[in-house]
Amino acid sequence: MSTMTKQKRSKLMMVSRALLIIIGGLLAAYGLESVLIPNNVSDGGVTGLSIVGSQLFGLPLSIFIAILNIPFVYLGYKQIGKSFAIYSIIGIVSLSIGTILMHHVPTIIEGDTLLVTVVGGVILGFGMGLALRNGGALDGIDMLAVLLSRKLPFGTSDLILFLNLFVFIVVSTVFGLQGAILSGIAYFIASKVIHIVEEGLSGSKTFKIITTQPELMVETIRDRLGRGATYTLALGGYSNEEFKEITCVINRLEESKMKEIIQEIDPKAFVAIYDVSEVKGGNFKKHDIH
Repeated sequence: MSTMTKQKRSKLMMVSRALLIIIGGLLAAYGLESVLIPNNVSDGGVTGLSIVGSQLFGLPLSIFIAILNIPFVYLGYKQIGKSFAIYSIIGIVSLSIGTILMHHVPTIIEGDTLLVTVVGGVILGFGMGLALRNGGALDGIDMLAVLLSRKLPFGTSDLILFLNLFVFIVVSTVFGLQGAILSGIAYFIASKVIHIVEEGLSGSKTFKIITTQPELMVETIRDRLGRGATYTLALGGYSNEEFKEITCVINRLEESKMKEIIQEIDPKAFVAIYDVSEVKGGNFKKHDIH
């Protein structure tokens, strides 16, 4: 492949990522303006603080989103890199402009608090997940948590939880306790949708298997699932016995079939299963088993 072709492909990929991040920002704005905010439900993170600021001072939400995210974009630039900062700027600007464009969009759900939190959380999470999947971010609180975790004796997830608890306390001063609770539920739903969008619905699983019949196990996996496997020579820490550890990557739909194979061949086999967010290259392509 020529250098010119590589450059064209790289530029095309950058443009497509930017477009998807813009779509993600507009979707998140739609979730906020057409579902959550009209029903006195907020979001977590910097967006939640921006909503509170907009309600208190009567200024457009877009202004607070843009201003409050500036230090977090700088953190992203210092901690993650230039491209992440640029994509995040694109996402945050899209979210800000989206809140302006959709401020007068009719509310699609009113009154039903459960439906509001679910639908709003799903739309918001899908938009944010789309941005994250393509290398950007619409909210900077996660970057702050990563930075603080390096200086404090707490994990990133613990700090994200703590910071958002603070945000929802602030939210309660504007939307009341019920609004803060609903905002927390919507944020939880959004976080789960973000995870799904980032990793995909199908996902993959890695099986690590230690069995007394490794050859038969690999052969059966190949015949019934069309999947290859690799051996790793391992040594037992207690027995000093040498054995073959099998590693096989499958999709989630094949998990139950894989467990059936293991149970059938060696019910006493040691099995460790890991989630895999992405698989590239190698011979992961499924072979025909018919």
